[in-house]
Amino acid sequence: MSDSYFPRWRRVPAGANGVVVQPDERMGWPQNIAMGAQHVVAMFGSTILAPILMGFDPNVAILMSGIGTLIFFFFVGGRVPSYLGSSFAFIGGVIAVTGYAGPGMNANIGVALGAIIICGLVYTLIGLVVWWMDARSGGAAVRINALMPPVVTGAIVAVIGLNLAPIAAKGAMGGTTFEALMALMTILSVGGIAVYTRGAVQRLLILVGLLLACIIYGVLTNGLGLGTPIDFSAVSQAPWLGLPHFHAPVFELHAISVIAPVAIILVAENLGHIKAVSAMTGRNLDIYLGRAFVGDGVATMVSGAVGGTGVTTYAENIGVMTVTRIYSTLVFVIAAFIAILLGFSPKFGAVIQAIPGPVLGGMSVVVFGLIAVAGARIWVVNQVDFSDNRNLIVAAVTLVLGAGNFSIQMGAFKLDGIGTATFGAILLYAALSCFGKKTV
Repeated sequence: MSDSYFPRWRRVPAGANGVVVQPDERMGWPQNIAMGAQHVVAMFGSTILAPILMGFDPNVAILMSGIGTLIFFFFVGGRVPSYLGSSFAFIGGVIAVTGYAGPGMNANIGVALGAIIICGLVYTLIGLVVWWMDARSGGAAVRINALMPPVVTGAIVAVIGLNLAPIAAKGAMGGTTFEALMALMTILSVGGIAVYTRGAVQRLLILVGLLLACIIYGVLTNGLGLGTPIDFSAVSQAPWLGLPHFHAPVFELHAISVIAPVAIILVAENLGHIKAVSAMTGRNLDIYLGRAFVGDGVATMVSGAVGGTGVTTYAENIGVMTVTRIYSTLVFVIAAFIAILLGFSPKFGAVIQAIPGPVLGGMSVVVFGLIAVAGARIWVVNQVDFSDNRNLIVAAVTLVLGAGNFSIQMGAFKLDGIGTATFGAILLYAALSCFGKKTV
């Protein structure tokens, strides 16, 4: 490992096809740029969908995903290959505190932004503690796993999707039978891409499915006169370059109490991603865990300060690394700058805003469902033993608290469903594991 703070990125020999490119290595510049563009495409679908579902400006989200990735890169010293995109963990809390029902911009976005900043601050403080623990004695990852084992993290992730289920169903139903059918058509489009395609198309199923659904919707409405046609006037009028719509945060205690607990979820996500990249590269990246938390937390605060969503490390980009076996962190710097350029294009933003409501409704059903299933996948991958009654009770109670939006009010402080389920899962597991053998 290099003694300098950032890697020196040793050049991989030209023509070395199929060779694993490690984080501190690089390819030729044409290949670097091509791989950077591929990572932008990989994160694109989810990073623009999350802000749309919350009523945020997609241009700001794309811009801050690039800036956030650079911030993360700085804190980990360029040692951990990762891209930061819009986090879906914030959607439930943002919708709960703002009352956003779509479409268009969220009128109460400031309240959500203030809470996102505080969430990023909590995340950063957790990262500093982990960083300090690793500097003293190491093993911080083991301690986090003991506090939040797979049965807990799986339940928390599943709760995010289940808590959002009523919103997804309402958006998919729309106001007319035609809109409901178009939402179902969107679901079938994404499902078809997921099942019947292979390779790069399948890995980009959210983006490709969204494009296919928009084309079908446009043919039926703009072409055949059914339903409400897609309005492209804003796209033609928007300039190619310009500033996105920044917004100022507003700090409100209730909103903070709802959204701040998301920091726990981000810790679990980032921990899982670090473990995955460590396994792929054959390098122990646990020593960068605290720094990764801090980088993600600071990036979330910076994003929230200007009108962007909270950010997190992206599994989509880990998938690209799995396929290509290219882990060079320099590639993610290039991807970040490409995203920043897209963020300064109002025409790109206008295209995103033209996506029909029924298509977004159908996408919500798919995405929120995938979030819920991702929690179950954590249980399956980690072989959580549900014959152990402690695991069974923790998972059962957490799911009902979150899906039922169980809330606790203590003066001005209020915890809604996701927050209650998050803290409930951690505390309940700890209480039931005080005696006897540890569960997984």
